Amino acid sequence: VQLQAFGGGLVQAGGSLRLSCEASGGTFRVYSMGWFRQAPGKVREFVAAKSYRDRSEYYSDSVKGRFTISRDNARNTVYLQMNSLKPEDTAVYFCARSGYYTHSDLTSPVKYDYWGQGTLVTVSS
Repeated sequence: VQLQAFGGGLVQAGGSLRLSCEASGGTFRVYSMGWFRQAPGKVREFVAAKSYRDRSEYYSDSVKGRFTISRDNARNTVYLQMNSLKPEDTAVYFCARSGYYTHSDLTSPVKYDYWGQGTLVTVSS
């Protein structure tokens, strides 16, 4: 299984970006997908996830209402639409795959078995 994330870049505060993550290998539709981020000097933190089981969406409080996760099973791709970006959103964003589906599991990085390489998002003030 390989996950490839792309779509990061430099954007001004208030702007938008859409990240994509393409999966190859495995059966994409039977796995939940999540996004995490890691800012310099900080631990990796949960951003958003979409359960494969009932398609529930989960978000961290810091991005709720601004970010939207979606998936296209036909394209084996998960997206993260990021609007109203803030400088504190600056980080490397990682996509990941999980066999779990509950909120408590999907917010934990240890519940993910495959990770993409990360894509850098920089938000200037």
